[in-house]
Amino acid sequence: MSQRKVVLFIAQSLDGYIATKDDSLDWLFNVEGEGDNGYSEFLATIDTVFMGKRTYDWLMEEVKDDFPYKDQQCYVFTRKPLENKEYVTFINEDIVKFTSKLKKEQGKNIWMVGGGDLLHTFLKEKLVDELYLTIAPTIIGDGIPLFKEGDYHLDLTLKGTRTFNQFVELHYVVKI
Repeated sequence: MSQRKVVLFIAQSLDGYIATKDDSLDWLFNVEGEGDNGYSEFLATIDTVFMGKRTYDWLMEEVKDDFPYKDQQCYVFTRKPLENKEYVTFINEDIVKFTSKLKKEQGKNIWMVGGGDLLHTFLKEKLVDELYLTIAPTIIGDGIPLFKEGDYHLDLTLKGTRTFNQFVELHYVVKI
């Protein structure tokens, strides 16, 4: 039985930002895509989502009461203990141990939703196995970078590319 993978599936501006400084994604929604840009196809490959608390708070503000991951197990990593919610388990423990344990359990892949701080930890600890980066033909100049500066290095292999009208998806596998 092969181990589950942690997969990053995310969109970024051409200059490498996932949101503006004020957490806006308006620039992303102004780009003409194709269908859902591969989202539902990707969603069928996962049964678990990871995200940081800041991303969770932003998401809850955006969707109000319509939580988008009701069909997946959702884990939100936080620096302080919080009481679980209906569709969310808050995790306040060692990220490496928790993720390593979960990857060994049966199931589909795990989606690393974001954000930047959590992703940085996952990359630094070599917990990400694949990356789907969708590039929007927009330069926003400043914002929240997808990849933070730091003392880490990952070698990747390009597995494939696809286009969804104006978007380009790059699919990479992390070399072991």
